[in-house]
Amino acid sequence: MSLMTLDGTERLGFLIHDAARLMRKRFETLAAGYGLSAAQWRLMVRLVKEEGVAQARLAELLEIEPISVSRLLDRMEESGWVERRQDAGDRRVRMIFPTAKSRKTFGEVKGVAGEVYEEALAGLSPEERRVTIQGLIRIVENLSAVEAPTETQLRVSKGSA
Repeated sequence: MSLMTLDGTERLGFLIHDAARLMRKRFETLAAGYGLSAAQWRLMVRLVKEEGVAQARLAELLEIEPISVSRLLDRMEESGWVERRQDAGDRRVRMIFPTAKSRKTFGEVKGVAGEVYEEALAGLSPEERRVTIQGLIRIVENLSAVEAPTETQLRVSKGSA
């Protein structure tokens, strides 16, 4: 039996994925009454935290295609969740702002998110919670620090250099 099997690390990715999926699903269930999709929630959270962000930057932050962000924003603007304004310095750039409706709802939804977190962490002692969060922070830091491979490195690793 390998060390990976003994400490469960071969399951790490699946466990993180499953935990995130189940938390997202539970959040969507509790927040369904607001009429926003999970993608729209993610966008709104980014907007409230980074008010006045360019539409292209939102696509980067959410890691989705710019056309998808545009469609999300179209629906959200029609429903009064966001406002688009032209950038003062570059008229081609559209800046996105949350509306008062978004800010108010965001405040309410923070409570829903807190409920989901408490459900997810139920049964863990304060020390276990701290260690879990610190471990996840370290994982994110480790993987964020790893340089993405260049095109040349990708070709060499595939044997086509």
